[in-house]
Amino acid sequence: MLYAIISEDVPNSLEARFKTRPAHLSRLETLKAQGRLVLAGPHPAIDSPDPGHVGFTGSLVVAEFSSLEEACAWAEADPYHQAGVYAQVIVKPFKKVLP
Repeated sequence: MLYAIISEDVPNSLEARFKTRPAHLSRLETLKAQGRLVLAGPHPAIDSPDPGHVGFTGSLVVAEFSSLEEACAWAEADPYHQAGVYAQVIVKPFKKVLP
């Protein structure tokens, strides 16, 4: 089953994001290599072609997990979550319709 992991950043999270990004991306690459990652990316703080200098408001990961519990455990172990980048994380089932 697919699950959406919707994360909201704490204010001024950019420095912690940059420090933790390699470990965060490594976990996503593992999901990708396993064929379980549908999409992943951040929510820019502003509508800009290069929002990296102003920060982000959160992230979205859609991936396959065997259960809600497994998806929640994966989200809980995310380096961004562990580093205090996220204020809140919501995990819920996702049904892909298109494309």
